[in-house]
Amino acid sequence: MELRDYWRIIQRRWMFILGTLVVVIGAAAAYTFTATPKYASSARLFVSTSQSDTAQAYQGNLFASERVNSYADLVGSRELATVVGQRLGMSETAIAELPDQISATAVPETVILELTITDVDARDAQTIAQAYVEELQDLVRELETPPGKTEAPIKATVVDDASYSETPVSPQPVRNLGLAGVLGLLLGLGLAVLRELLDTTIKTPEQASESGEAPVLGTIGYDSQAPKRPLVTSLDSHAPRAEAFRVLRTNMQFVDVDKEGEGRVYVVTSSVPTEGKTTTSVNLALTSAQAGLKTVLVEADLRRPRSAQALGMDNQIGLTTTLVGRVSLDDALQSDDATGLSLLASGAIPPNPAELLQSHAMAELLAELRSRFDLVIIDAPPLLPVTDAALISAQSDGAVLIVRHGKTTKDQLSHAVERLDQVGAKVVGLVLNMVPNRRGLGGYGYGYGYGYGYAPDADQAKSGKRGKHGKPEA
Repeated sequence: MELRDYWRIIQRRWMFILGTLVVVIGAAAAYTFTATPKYASSARLFVSTSQSDTAQAYQGNLFASERVNSYADLVGSRELATVVGQRLGMSETAIAELPDQISATAVPETVILELTITDVDARDAQTIAQAYVEELQDLVRELETPPGKTEAPIKATVVDDASYSETPVSPQPVRNLGLAGVLGLLLGLGLAVLRELLDTTIKTPEQASESGEAPVLGTIGYDSQAPKRPLVTSLDSHAPRAEAFRVLRTNMQFVDVDKEGEGRVYVVTSSVPTEGKTTTSVNLALTSAQAGLKTVLVEADLRRPRSAQALGMDNQIGLTTTLVGRVSLDDALQSDDATGLSLLASGAIPPNPAELLQSHAMAELLAELRSRFDLVIIDAPPLLPVTDAALISAQSDGAVLIVRHGKTTKDQLSHAVERLDQVGAKVVGLVLNMVPNRRGLGGYGYGYGYGYGYAPDADQAKSGKRGKHGKPEA
């Protein structure tokens, strides 16, 4: 991954990173402000020998330096803790905890030993530290005195009595919250990158093109009002969503530019349900009809037909009734007076959709529609659950695959393309649908003819609000 990839991850997942940061800082703050304050008291010993000769003094100093480290280890002994505890009249439980409260450090390049005691009471910490340093002094004299002698060649002298401070050494709010902030950022970034690497859903046109092996013909922005107003004819002419479909219509005109003569037939499908293929089919047909193209929309999803319902038309008579010869094509076609769009609804739902769609009657019907119309758009079922869309695509000029932002996975799209390849059909292009209108999607913005996405509408631009995910389109 390059640096710009990490920057895009930050832009896309900044809320997740911020949430992680807040959680870590919150946990650190909860610990910091609920933890029992602890106080520290320190005392120091000077270790020396009794030699008076200069050479002997130097050797004695080296000997004392070596001894200091041994005394530091001796401080944590249970024996010394017992002596100190008994001197102060502590309970056995308190005595057992003393080794965890005491620490000893040999000051580098010196013969000074520093002892530090931490306790929940500042005065107790001072008392215990003073007792420790005095008992250690006696213990050193006892250990270093040779048998039969009354004086030790090395001694420990208290040079600093136990200190007293009412300022707690822990917790430290500034340090804890600062470290929590750094840790929270690093953890948030790490988890965001991990989620990005594990996330196989498609979020960019580049990912869609790579997985679908086809160009992205357009991106349709997410609109929370789409379930209530799915048709572009119900939107303002300059609405971002309407502009996006007009861009898609324009880009569709550049597909198979060398093809002349009869009209073009395109299947609009998707990998799995709820990716917005029906709404896209209907709106693409409407914008094409508004542009003056003689367009017909064929409702070939014979399992869950919704195109006629979206247009407010009847689906009792249509494709299936025409294929079985119950009505003629002219009688089955319906027209939208406002746009001039023709609709061939699904008709009665059959028990054998796949057989009807690959029949000779279907091939003849498509040929007739091709001869009558400039553009034939077929709303077909998803590719992965059933084979219907692949069968129709093999008889058309190609398929347009709808890819839902953040839901369609790379594997799903790749398998959908493979399903089309198996029957000799081709993918003419992809449509990235329900693209969130937020920062971090650079290159998706639409600005009156530039790009493929759309910009915030006027109300959103003034208020600074951005769309959020809601109900999926059909």
